[in-house]
Amino acid sequence: MAHWLYKSEPSAWSWEQQKAAGDKGTEWTGVRNYLARNNMRAMQIGDKGFFYHSNDGLEIVGIVEVCALSHPDSTAKGDPKWDCVDIRAVRDMPKPVTLKDVKASEKLSKMSLVTSMRLSVQPVTDEEWAEVCRMGGLDNPPR
Repeated sequence: MAHWLYKSEPSAWSWEQQKAAGDKGTEWTGVRNYLARNNMRAMQIGDKGFFYHSNDGLEIVGIVEVCALSHPDSTAKGDPKWDCVDIRAVRDMPKPVTLKDVKASEKLSKMSLVTSMRLSVQPVTDEEWAEVCRMGGLDNPPR
């Protein structure tokens, strides 16, 4: 299983809205960056990811999982070059992990959240996954 981080401005799509989508989940639409799109094309069913509130909040607030493989983005108006995956909420982070906390951690100094701040869908290494989960109070994080 791979791990990812999905960024969303809470005013556009919040963690509460993601949870309200239920087990069906929702398309992760609107990504118009080739690297982020390629990340989604590499995802597999069951891959876990962090849900990150960008701009307002600047914190990892939950965990999601991929529930549908890469497919055409319904918001791309027929443009075949843009894909998305569907994700569903798995659980809240017991303690949201702030960007400030991530930047202060030596173990996370190479995390894409620190080095590629603008990328909306990012890979997360197994070590980064474990450390962020630890910081967020998850003793037994979803794998």
